[in-house]
Amino acid sequence: MREITITTEFIKLQDLLKFAGLVETGGEAKERVQAGEALVNGEPCLQRGKKIRPGDRVDFAGETLTVKYAD
Repeated sequence: MREITITTEFIKLQDLLKFAGLVETGGEAKERVQAGEALVNGEPCLQRGKKIRPGDRVDFAGETLTVKYAD
């Protein structure tokens, strides 16, 4: 499990995937999320703009991501 630190209230799912280096571009993130490849809190998520906040868990391409606020 990887923990990603954010400085904003939330991060959009597609941006999280790019920031974590799991996709190359926003276009790739869009296609893969809309294809149902991302799970948010164990449920398939087709919204690339889904707001991910601390406490949420994202499973994608064999990786598990969580987010936390910067100290």
